[in-house]
Amino acid sequence: MFTTVATGLRFPEGPVALPDGSVVLVEIAAGCITRLWPDGRRTVVARPGGGPNGLALGPDGKLYCCNNGGFKWLENNGFLVPHGQADDYSGGRIERIDLESGVCETLYKDGDFGCVLRGPNDIVFDGEGGFWFTDHGKTRERTRDVTGIFYARADGSLLKEVIFPSENPNGIGLSPDGATLYAAETYTCRLMAFRVTAPGEVAADAGPGGPGIPLYRPAGYKFFDSLGVEEGGNICVATIGESGISVISPAGELVEFVPTPDIFTTNICWGGPDRRTAFITLSGSGQLVSMAWPRPGLKLHHSGL
Repeated sequence: MFTTVATGLRFPEGPVALPDGSVVLVEIAAGCITRLWPDGRRTVVARPGGGPNGLALGPDGKLYCCNNGGFKWLENNGFLVPHGQADDYSGGRIERIDLESGVCETLYKDGDFGCVLRGPNDIVFDGEGGFWFTDHGKTRERTRDVTGIFYARADGSLLKEVIFPSENPNGIGLSPDGATLYAAETYTCRLMAFRVTAPGEVAADAGPGGPGIPLYRPAGYKFFDSLGVEEGGNICVATIGESGISVISPAGELVEFVPTPDIFTTNICWGGPDRRTAFITLSGSGQLVSMAWPRPGLKLHHSGL
């Protein structure tokens, strides 16, 4: 069912499939961006340090990286688990990375435009050249950040918090028509939907906790991580605890659950000429795997696929 693409990675996340067949991802625990080639080669693109977490290709062909500033880690027989805020936590930020040279620049940091960035996590570009990203926050011994969802321009001219509060948002994505923003909350294990009314704007739907419509929440002791969207509109959410990918329809129904062998299954993206090859990060065991997917993934803005 699964083909192993790479092993020995240090908590891989944020996979991005590239047109040449390679996949670039972050290794959060190693503080680096790594490119994996179809012939088995592995190259380090950049070493931004901190906690590089989510990746997306921007309109300029560069990588845009959510950096959470760093985790502490628990390790047992090579299995990694993030555990609270790093002692050398370096602050939340958005970085722009040249894929060829590895030059890394900080595009936005904590305090810019009056915004609080604690642990930026996942990112998606819209059709206007801007991007949405989540801030998962940081957890300390007796406190956990209350965070939100942000919108920014790729040229460094705008950063704003659009949705606040959000319950430690993690994965983020857009519907095929760009009219709905999806965000997965980790600790509540809820998939939230927001009506996009303009670039960087959402409607004030739902209850007193802020905008957003609760779309789906599974039973049992589970946590949602990052997500990807299929071409047909299904939302594929990496699910920790049950270990796999929850495929949820835009109507909020569970289409299927695809099990995986790692309790820390964290993200999914699609590549190949028809976008029917799914790449899945099995982060605890340090693997990237691939599998044939029954439906094509969504063609992302600026992806080249």
